[in-house]
Amino acid sequence: MTLLETAEYLSGPDLFAFQQTAWETQSAYVSDRSPFYQRLWRGKAAPKDLRALEDLPFSDKAQLRLSQAEHGPFGDYLAADPSVVNRLHRTSGTTGQAMNLALSRRDSTITAIVGGRSHRASGLTKDHKVAHCLNYQMWMGGVTDHLTLEETGAMVVPFGVGGTELLIRTILEVGIDAISCTPSYPAVLERVIADKFPDLAPKDLGLKLGLFGGEAGLDDPAFRTRLKDVWGFEPRNANFGVSDVFSNFASQCAHDTRLHFLGHDVLYPELIEPESGQNLPMEAGQHGELVLTHLIKECQPLVRFRTGDIIAIDETEPCSCGRTGMRFRVIGRSDDMVVVRGLNVFPTQIAAVLGSLETLSGDYRIILDDHPPYDYLPVSAELAKNQPPTDSMDKEIEFLIKKRLGVTARVTLVPHGTFPITEGKTRRVIRNATTGAGHV
Repeated sequence: MTLLETAEYLSGPDLFAFQQTAWETQSAYVSDRSPFYQRLWRGKAAPKDLRALEDLPFSDKAQLRLSQAEHGPFGDYLAADPSVVNRLHRTSGTTGQAMNLALSRRDSTITAIVGGRSHRASGLTKDHKVAHCLNYQMWMGGVTDHLTLEETGAMVVPFGVGGTELLIRTILEVGIDAISCTPSYPAVLERVIADKFPDLAPKDLGLKLGLFGGEAGLDDPAFRTRLKDVWGFEPRNANFGVSDVFSNFASQCAHDTRLHFLGHDVLYPELIEPESGQNLPMEAGQHGELVLTHLIKECQPLVRFRTGDIIAIDETEPCSCGRTGMRFRVIGRSDDMVVVRGLNVFPTQIAAVLGSLETLSGDYRIILDDHPPYDYLPVSAELAKNQPPTDSMDKEIEFLIKKRLGVTARVTLVPHGTFPITEGKTRRVIRNATTGAGHV
């Protein structure tokens, strides 16, 4: 196993030389060991030159699902002998069939090291005590992210989900000063504090650092400001990953709220136009779908994998923190996108509008009861606590959405507390017409 200790800070010819060498080994391994890619590539070997990757066809989640259905439990893209599988995870299944994720001991070690870069970049140190509040039940975000937190040297409390009252007591008793969770989880804590600990305010818990991942939301300045004001901690987008690829390979630093790509030595990124699949230059100002190729992976190596994440590249020059990876924002997911009269709308855009209004809680649902095409976007927005609706409030929000996004919306206001706040991923888009009662 070879990783670059300085991967976060390396760029140019030295970095590419390392990537090229890693790909020569990985391409031979995949060509020899992966029936999935042997079939996809029609028996041809992958090109040795990393720059010739675009000559290969894409792979995607639908193909992996079919592979696992026909060659369970891991699919025929399992390139290692089954005896090498050291750990099994499962995806959340929020966008379809849950997937089985196989990791070897080497895969697990590399995943922890790369994820540790993200949490370290976000400010977690050996001097912190961090409560990890993601689901440990098979989901990659539990055990795997726990181990990436440990890579920083911090003391990690494996709390998981549920038992929120006990979490609050533990934070106070142990002196925990950092929390790792989804962006929607602080709202759960706030409700429990108000109900069970009326003499406490969120700031009284003494948390100094909030490490967030698993959901969108941290790109919204209003949401960040609210977290700072209510909790008194520094909110950091600390955990961006793609479960089928790597659990965590990008995060923000103390100097820039945009995500830094930190997986140079294990992942080769490409950017494509989602509809045509045409490659786009990896340069500032571009946006498109992120495509990833493993440079080091033993169990389920992926090549030219379409992540479904639509990103915008803002900077490619080194950050003031010294890290050299591109800095990017996640606009949304291709499978979350709703097309309204020819306009592409992502939930994160709606969240930014609603989150800027003090009269709303920021929670919402986009409920699609009909099949596309859509003439308008149906948005159910939750009122802030103790906020009564006014006669014109819904129309004012519709006007604001139209002004900022150019899309027509029909807003329904619902009382505070209408939407259940989950401790895992919160589903914002509900496609009843497509799946009967399913969610995206």
